[in-house]
Amino acid sequence: MWSDRTEAGADLGDELARRGYADRSDVVVLGVPRGGVEVACEVASRLGAPLDIVVVRKIGAPGNPEFAAGAVDVDGHVHANPQARVDESWLRQAAVEERVEAQRRLAAYRAGMPPLELAGRTAIVVDDGIATGLTALAALRWLRGRGTARTVLAAPVMPPDTLRRLGEEADEVVALETPVWFSAVGEFYGRFPQLTDADVVRILRG
Repeated sequence: MWSDRTEAGADLGDELARRGYADRSDVVVLGVPRGGVEVACEVASRLGAPLDIVVVRKIGAPGNPEFAAGAVDVDGHVHANPQARVDESWLRQAAVEERVEAQRRLAAYRAGMPPLELAGRTAIVVDDGIATGLTALAALRWLRGRGTARTVLAAPVMPPDTLRRLGEEADEVVALETPVWFSAVGEFYGRFPQLTDADVVRILRG
């Protein structure tokens, strides 16, 4: 367990440095808002790499919003959860609504700041923890569409089956803890407050 996201980010950054990602001009770190940005900030600091964001949205299942029925990126590409038995027309409509929110967040977080150049670079996607991996999948595929040379997914904690599955999408997956019994990301942190849009903007502006 980590005391907070900053401590987890420091440990994750140190591990990525050991794997050879520190002090490289081709590396960029992208946090998944909101909580992942706080972890990514510490990772970027440890690696000496620039920090940016990749905004994707989970599509919560009807009646159980914590369960991911799918995920959508800011361009509207939908990734359905094959284990979620939901109506396709409902999923499409829900994806439209979540895409609008993703675009709103992207505009709010950037606040006029230009995005980092991704083509030909090594992109390290960072979240504060990964459960099903659907939003991570959406982020990885969105980055591949931007011409990245290599994609790395990094999180303090994720279940082993998720790590294996995402290993088929990313060039490398890094997790500090891979517990078999996994119910919620927050249970691995002493403090796990919800971040606000203002918190994300503050972190990105340094």
